[in-house]
Amino acid sequence: MNAIVLIALRRPYTFVVMSILIVLLGGLTVLHMPTDVFPNITIPVTSVVWIYSGLLPQQVEGRITYLFERFLTSTVEGIKYIHSHSYFGSSITNISLQDGVDVGRAEADIVGIAQNVVKALPPDISPPMVMRLAPSSIPVAMLEISSEHLTPAELYNLAYMRIRPLLVTVPGIVLPHPYGGQDMQVMVNLDQQKLLARHLTPADIHESLMKQYLVLPAGDIKIKSTDWIVQTNASPMQIDHFGDIPVKREGNAFVYLRDVATVKLMGRVQQNAVLVKGKQTVIIVAMKSTEASTLDVVDGIKRMIPRAQQISPEGVRIRLLDDASTFVKDSISDVLHEMATAGALVGVIVLLLLGSWRATVIVWTSIPLSILTAIMGLHMLGETINVMTLGGLALAVGILVDDATVMIENIDRHLDMDKPLEQAIIDAANQIVVPTLVATLCIAIVWFPLFKLGGVAGYLFKPMAEAIIIAMLASFILSRTLVPTMAKYMMKGHHVPTA
Repeated sequence: MNAIVLIALRRPYTFVVMSILIVLLGGLTVLHMPTDVFPNITIPVTSVVWIYSGLLPQQVEGRITYLFERFLTSTVEGIKYIHSHSYFGSSITNISLQDGVDVGRAEADIVGIAQNVVKALPPDISPPMVMRLAPSSIPVAMLEISSEHLTPAELYNLAYMRIRPLLVTVPGIVLPHPYGGQDMQVMVNLDQQKLLARHLTPADIHESLMKQYLVLPAGDIKIKSTDWIVQTNASPMQIDHFGDIPVKREGNAFVYLRDVATVKLMGRVQQNAVLVKGKQTVIIVAMKSTEASTLDVVDGIKRMIPRAQQISPEGVRIRLLDDASTFVKDSISDVLHEMATAGALVGVIVLLLLGSWRATVIVWTSIPLSILTAIMGLHMLGETINVMTLGGLALAVGILVDDATVMIENIDRHLDMDKPLEQAIIDAANQIVVPTLVATLCIAIVWFPLFKLGGVAGYLFKPMAEAIIIAMLASFILSRTLVPTMAKYMMKGHHVPTA
């Protein structure tokens, strides 16, 4: 440690350059680090959703959920616990994996067993939706799409077909289906009396539509020098043409769909509605991925709104209904304000106790450099700028000045012994290096138990502990390098040896 102090005194420009690099690299790190309210919580949870319309919750539990769980536990390794919910026509199974498990491999096993178990489930059930969930994937913004002229079905179609694909291009965004409105589809409304008159049932209509409404490749045919692609296309191009589909033959005559039903393009039976000031609207809820920053995602959405407005029909209004970035900015602003207040109060106390503005400037200089070094360390560890990391740095502000303050005070005491400045710095450093190192390590080791925490608590408090420990170690190193260098030049002439 004595060698480090000698280098600082003999080659001061090395540590001046080091300080400038810390400021530059730290500033660039702050600009490029993701910003969020809380640290990214990456607890591996996979959700499997089964849909089978019309099945009661009791039947969903016995015929779908139970069978899937039984196959799941016999195949997938590393399961921590399983939470299943059976609803009317749907089943949701949340699978939490143990820490350290290969998430990609586990998800592949879950998808594989979900495809195999389909044969044991009720007939014609669709394969499930398998999604990765994370507590950090939270809603960050809501877009309201409204119009005075369009129907709820047309609004939903606009949001789903045009606006949602545009928003997907925002980096880090996750978009579920829009809420509200009605999903546009072709509705066949059967007339019961006309069906009875022609001895038909709804099942007959369904079977006829499935046979008639086909698009199949039929190969090719070569006529002279041209090779023609042949297709069997029974798909109507317009809504009115659906009525021309034959559903039954009676002698030489046919019963067409228009004879027993009316076909319209309309929204399906509405099961949810979003009302804003008493009017139906469509809401797009934007979520963020685990690695993304809330501020970046919201800024990307705001940049996309003018483009979405351009591709929308006249009279459609698109506005940001909710914005989580405001809360993020306010939270970070509050923490930065408290950090600045703590630094100012610490500087005032140092000024009052040491009675020297030079010593106060030296101590004040070490605080931002230690914080910037901690931010660079957090960036290398993959952390973000959030309330927990900034809170840790705010807690460390009062501790950061200890090493520099003790160093300056001891240099001042040795100068009072009429020692030359360089000798006073070397003697002061040698005298306190072991006690300050032990004190720094003792304070840092208090935070080590936080690294043993698991679950959500571990993801929340580990970044705070990392911020404090890195800042304290940086403060100790700066007190042995930069502080002696600044003391050599700023305290020159402050104490003049007596004869």
